[in-house]
Amino acid sequence: MPVLKNIRTLYQCSSSGGQSDIFPIENAALAWNTEGVITWVGKESDAPSELETEISFDAKDHVVIPGLIDCHTHLAFGGERSAEFEMRALGKSYLEIAKAGGGILSTVESTRAASEEELTERARETLHKMIALGVTTVECKSGYGLSLKDEMKLLSVYQALQNSEKPTLLTTFLGAHTIPKEYIDNRKQYIDLLINEMIPAIAEQHLATFCDIFVEDSAFQIDEARNILEVGKQHGLRPKLHADQLSDGGGAALAAELGAISADHLEQISDHGISQMASTGVVGVTLPIASLYTQQTPLNARRLIEAHIPIAVATDFNPGSAPSYHLPLALMLACNLNRMSPSEALKGATLYAAQALGIENTVGSLELGKNADFALLDTPSVNHWLYQFQSNNCVATVKEGELLYGTMNTL
Repeated sequence: MPVLKNIRTLYQCSSSGGQSDIFPIENAALAWNTEGVITWVGKESDAPSELETEISFDAKDHVVIPGLIDCHTHLAFGGERSAEFEMRALGKSYLEIAKAGGGILSTVESTRAASEEELTERARETLHKMIALGVTTVECKSGYGLSLKDEMKLLSVYQALQNSEKPTLLTTFLGAHTIPKEYIDNRKQYIDLLINEMIPAIAEQHLATFCDIFVEDSAFQIDEARNILEVGKQHGLRPKLHADQLSDGGGAALAAELGAISADHLEQISDHGISQMASTGVVGVTLPIASLYTQQTPLNARRLIEAHIPIAVATDFNPGSAPSYHLPLALMLACNLNRMSPSEALKGATLYAAQALGIENTVGSLELGKNADFALLDTPSVNHWLYQFQSNNCVATVKEGELLYGTMNTL
């Protein structure tokens, strides 16, 4: 039963309490069994005597947090869109860039041209870099194939990574990302393809856990989204939504209506959307890197927190609107753009991110019976970690008791 000792502060991020309650334990210790499940956590001075004879690791006065969870990414894709970065800097809007041939459809073209092997290796490299930041769980969306063959190719990439890599990967079918070029004059035919062929085939092969949709004037309307997500539910795919990012399109209210597990973006959420989410328990997910890159007005998370809506924080890693997989960067931006405290942001990338994926019973906090997923940070506190932003403060990443990155010396 390994024990980690000499922890400066361990932040449990327990399920009780609100967004800001991360339950710090000073001078802490953490123990787990051979199955990688936490068996004891508390002050080192209170540790049971039987732990004294177990193998002990030295945290070297570092901070310990639960393994970070990135609950919204587009991990696998082909190509890149750096030209759009310049266009935005020169004042072009998201919609203007899309109309000029950029945006999602340009990535669809590159992704279709890439082999499954190429996509897998590229995504694997990114995943390893995420692990080095303290990330132990990642949600991965399709959405850059927009045909049955190419959507299944992307989801097969994630399946291959889950079979070969240690972090937990949860997959989301996002065939309703936008209308592909070949259906631009017949969107009903593409929606019929989604409903009648793509969703049933993906569900039958167990390639996804969730069904997501981009609800926006430039993508899918409310009635279309309701229809697609209801079919997804019938096939066992729990709804998620890209909601109210560029305009108040009613996505948050639809998420509540359908019992979605999360509504993501929410920069333009209405008071009605907030009240509906609050009454049904939908997790809100803020994606501040996307707000930064698209130069949109960021979500004021205080409105949702005051309504007792749990707010998760994620990167939205993708080649266009959020080309960074750096979750600690997203946490710093959540403080500076979304008006969240460091404690609120941390809980958003741990317990509430787990809730946004339906896995909060096993990960997201450092509590008895949960997986020993944690990261060691070279910082005096969570406040200081996000206040004095650095490229990486993580010195070790552990998944189910197994070291994935860095070092932990024995005492």
